[in-house]
Amino acid sequence: MEHTIRTAKSDEIINITDTIKDDVRSSEIKDGIVTVFVPHTTAGVTMNENADTDVVYDILTTLRKVFPKDPSHRHAEGNSHAHIKASIMGSSCSVIIENGELKLGTWQGIYFCEFDGPRVRKFYTKII
Repeated sequence: MEHTIRTAKSDEIINITDTIKDDVRSSEIKDGIVTVFVPHTTAGVTMNENADTDVVYDILTTLRKVFPKDPSHRHAEGNSHAHIKASIMGSSCSVIIENGELKLGTWQGIYFCEFDGPRVRKFYTKII
């Protein structure tokens, strides 16, 4: 399934867990795997803590410190920092489906990661 997401900031992490859960429910697949794929080179996807929003804040703060916008980067568009962050996060993740539900840990959520926004982005789910 194709999803469109509108990001509002230059970098942000957006919880998309409910969208993935809806896709799994509508598929009526009881046991399998769902893969989430982000087709962008300056955005990614990750799984992490979803109970405390400070974790997302801390991830973004650390990524900004470790991979800042750097004038010595040679990429002409000036967004090498965004490409690096996206590479670190990755472009896909997979989750087991068991009894029609995502087999996530108690505190896990699935997040779309924007590093070169704001933009209109896409992500895909494939359920097998």
